[in-house]
Amino acid sequence: MKVKTLGQFIIEKQADFPYAKGELSRLLRDIGIAAKIVNREVNKAGLVEILGETGETNVQGEKVKKLDVFANEQFIAAFKAGGEVCAIASEENDDIIPIDSEISKSAKYVVAIDPLDGSSNIDVNVSVGTIFSIYRRKSLSGPGTMEDFLQRGTEQVAAGYVIYGSSCMLVYTTGRGVNGFTLDPSIGEFCLSHPDMKTPADGTIYSINEGNYLHFPDGVKKYIKFCQEEDKATQRPYSSRYIGSGVADIHRNLISGGIYIYPTTTKSPKGKLRLLYECNPLAFIVEQAGGKATDGFRRILDLDVKELHQRTPLFIGSANMVDKAMEFMKTYSSEAAAVKN
Repeated sequence: MKVKTLGQFIIEKQADFPYAKGELSRLLRDIGIAAKIVNREVNKAGLVEILGETGETNVQGEKVKKLDVFANEQFIAAFKAGGEVCAIASEENDDIIPIDSEISKSAKYVVAIDPLDGSSNIDVNVSVGTIFSIYRRKSLSGPGTMEDFLQRGTEQVAAGYVIYGSSCMLVYTTGRGVNGFTLDPSIGEFCLSHPDMKTPADGTIYSINEGNYLHFPDGVKKYIKFCQEEDKATQRPYSSRYIGSGVADIHRNLISGGIYIYPTTTKSPKGKLRLLYECNPLAFIVEQAGGKATDGFRRILDLDVKELHQRTPLFIGSANMVDKAMEFMKTYSSEAAAVKN
């Protein structure tokens, strides 16, 4: 069987973007290279001194893990060296990182990235991931500005994630379907393993941190009870599967069918996940695979991005399951009235 590498696939698809003149293709290849370096370090994390916390806290109020810092540095270095990006927004940095260099002054793109999603799982050898989102810049020239990032998810040029698990996979979309590539360590290349990925319209898995049940909106509580009821016609009760790494949970549900929910809680009334570099790229991918992504009431990709680290609730996965969860939210949650107004 002929193996198709990520580089070959990107070159073949370059004709889909006549305006890009190869820059987007090079940018996606840069991401692939940085992902290989991060994967190498994740795989040997227990053998070198990069496990554990740095002692610092990031802008999200979360304790920074050593591998977070490493992954952030690798992706930033790749984007600066590549020259296709004029600014970067990262979960690990308070503000955007404008790139003021000769090679980047005419760059057409900005990248928003969560360098290591699920990093609290690093120390216990559970899958983690990288999430990225690519936009065309709004500013005319020079280093990128905040305006370049305050775009709706519908404006994304490309988005993807890398999952560092039992195998390393890169999944991405440019708005023409979703394709997955698995790293073959014997040749050091991402190879096309999941062409034209489609998620089932229904599933039997729900993914949510039920430990926070008491703090969930009533609509979410009612939906969880619905998932737990017996009903042979709809294959309920559904299975509860929650890894705690968003990329890993959503990747599993993308392939097998299911819903992932990270709602508002009394502690996080605006939700906890970040719209720009977590929810928007994941929503773009899942929609391109035939699924849905909402905040419980509205499509994620239609939400206005007003802040770099803006948070939102997320309901994402198989279309029929997301629709059902939204029914419960509209019927039972007090938030429904606020959304209507």
